[in-house]
Amino acid sequence: MRFGLFGTGPWAHMAHAPALTAHKDVEFVGVWGRNPAKAAELATEHGVEAYGEIDALIADVDAIAVALPPDVQAPIALRAALAGKHLLLDKPVAFTSREADEIVAAVEERDLASVVFFTRRLLPEIADFYRDVVATGGWTEGRIEHVGTINQEGNPFGASPWRHEAGGLWDVGPHALAGALAVFGPVTEVTGMTGPRDNTHVLAKHASGAISSLTMSVDAPPAAGREDYAFLGEAGLRAVPHVSFEAVTALQLAIDHLLEAAAGGPKSPLDVRFGAQVTRILEAAAESIDSGRKISLI
Repeated sequence: MRFGLFGTGPWAHMAHAPALTAHKDVEFVGVWGRNPAKAAELATEHGVEAYGEIDALIADVDAIAVALPPDVQAPIALRAALAGKHLLLDKPVAFTSREADEIVAAVEERDLASVVFFTRRLLPEIADFYRDVVATGGWTEGRIEHVGTINQEGNPFGASPWRHEAGGLWDVGPHALAGALAVFGPVTEVTGMTGPRDNTHVLAKHASGAISSLTMSVDAPPAAGREDYAFLGEAGLRAVPHVSFEAVTALQLAIDHLLEAAAGGPKSPLDVRFGAQVTRILEAAAESIDSGRKISLI
């Protein structure tokens, strides 16, 4: 499958471009970026073409991979889907449910394959964990803490304006929700609150009756950082295992999902429909934080 890459930032360098180059079933065609010089540099590094126009790259490929901020990603993803191209997107899909739903509609109308790069959910050990937890059943509570900082010296994401502006809710919140939704299913209402240093808390009630408590930050004191996902219920407490992984390996697994779906296999559970579901919950949480009210999603 012929892929075009949109984006030239740290994630494109660390994950997307190397994974596309190395995948045996991918022809990496070219790169587009908002900074033409950076696009040329990344393209040269991987022996592909640098494109100056979005639609020119879309026209030359079968699928796009995106490593861009959500507000830049969403309109490009929609243009590609309308052109009949498969989508490998970053999380969150968009900042608004309206934009996310437009992408979903375009994908469904054209029967396209799509995957959103919810990194940890793609790892086999984590996927096996969630399958076992769901099969066990009887879970009533989720406690998810995804807390860290992008502001330490040397962190490649510290120069990312959208992460500073949108905070942990939109940056690591998609990962937190991807874990909660895997076990408890759809969310019906949310309440959010935020404090100093991006200390963001969200309570999510699921249609199953279970409640998830999510704690997120990308500006926490370094000593307070943690990444703990746990589910509690009749079987006791089950914690998601800590699994080391390489970003390139995770992205190649996402590509595998996309190729399988595009070939007529099962759709990925992490497709744009799931991505739009996450965006809708995040949008409601942001509204709750701003208004001080509980927000219903039904």
